[in-house]
Amino acid sequence: MIGLIATIKIKEGTAADFEAVANQLVEKVRATEEGCVHYDLYKQDDTTYVFLERYADKAALDIHRNTEHYKTIGGQMGAFMAGKPEIQILQSV
Repeated sequence: MIGLIATIKIKEGTAADFEAVANQLVEKVRATEEGCVHYDLYKQDDTTYVFLERYADKAALDIHRNTEHYKTIGGQMGAFMAGKPEIQILQSV
């Protein structure tokens, strides 16, 4: 299993819009990606969000990163971000 933690900082005052777009991605991933075991969005504070993700293997993570919905919706989320996300990729033990 592959775990992924993506921490995203957003611009002040954009939380509602960011959440609306990000939740579209959550729904699409859950509905269409068999290799994605877990995909959830959490709010840490008013400008910090965390995606917790789990994939069956590296191939499933690669598929996720190359889907049209990841590219399209991810691009829409970029408008609200205050910089690049911090990504941690973990191997289960």
